[in-house]
Amino acid sequence: MGSKGLKEFQAEIAVLSKVRHRHLVALLGHCITKSERFLVYEYMPQGTLTQHLFSWRENGTAPLTWKQRLAIALDVARGVEYMHRLAPQSFIHRDLKPSNILLGADMRAKVADFGLVKTIAPGGKDSVWTRVAGTFGYLEPEYAATGRVTTKVDVYAFGIVLMELITGRKAFDNTLPEQMSHLVSWFRSRIVHNMENITEAIDETLNLDDESMESICKVAELAGHCTAPEPKKRPEMGHAVNVLVPLVEQWNATCSHAEEEEGFCDMIYEGTNDMSMSEILSGR
Repeated sequence: MGSKGLKEFQAEIAVLSKVRHRHLVALLGHCITKSERFLVYEYMPQGTLTQHLFSWRENGTAPLTWKQRLAIALDVARGVEYMHRLAPQSFIHRDLKPSNILLGADMRAKVADFGLVKTIAPGGKDSVWTRVAGTFGYLEPEYAATGRVTTKVDVYAFGIVLMELITGRKAFDNTLPEQMSHLVSWFRSRIVHNMENITEAIDETLNLDDESMESICKVAELAGHCTAPEPKKRPEMGHAVNVLVPLVEQWNATCSHAEEEEGFCDMIYEGTNDMSMSEILSGR
């Protein structure tokens, strides 16, 4: 294992041994041999959002409905909101994208892959200067240019995920004409600034009616706010949750409001998973 892989292995355990949330994939344990390091997660039988959004034909599955896409968007927003401001420490994911969003048997989503996470100390500054890392197409422009990372990095990436859910297109697709290949640039210039063009952006697999069109427009507006060029003009993830909740309820999502309040309490791991890095590296 190289130093990069080792750091990501440590970061994954450091985060998931401290926090747990219904929309963050759960770390069940780890295994260390002389030459290998394994992390054991809960099983997510429906795989990644990437598979269902971009590769559904190859996989022989049905395309996601708008109701499913809304529920997934809300699940992701809740998970990231928890990381940003509700966990014992504030965490910045830095690599939010469909391949890091896993789906359970009920098609509910959980955020995964915490190898690039940065921690913001309680009471400390709200930004961290670091080596730029992440995935091309989802990187916030200021972060890519300066290395200054804040929670707005995740908000920006979430906005792009919303665009992908609306369009069924990847964040970057070099098979498309140059002016359309970078989704966020095309979507902001063509759709966000002129919502009358929204129909040309919507995934052709979606069945549209007046209610779904209204819902899609609201999500498109949210995507525009989340990807504002200036970080200070982007909302917090809590705002995204507040926008999405009534839209999901409108579509009779599987979880009722009561279930959101009860039975799925955010928890902090205690005891067995609270391991020091020296114990992890030594294999104890």
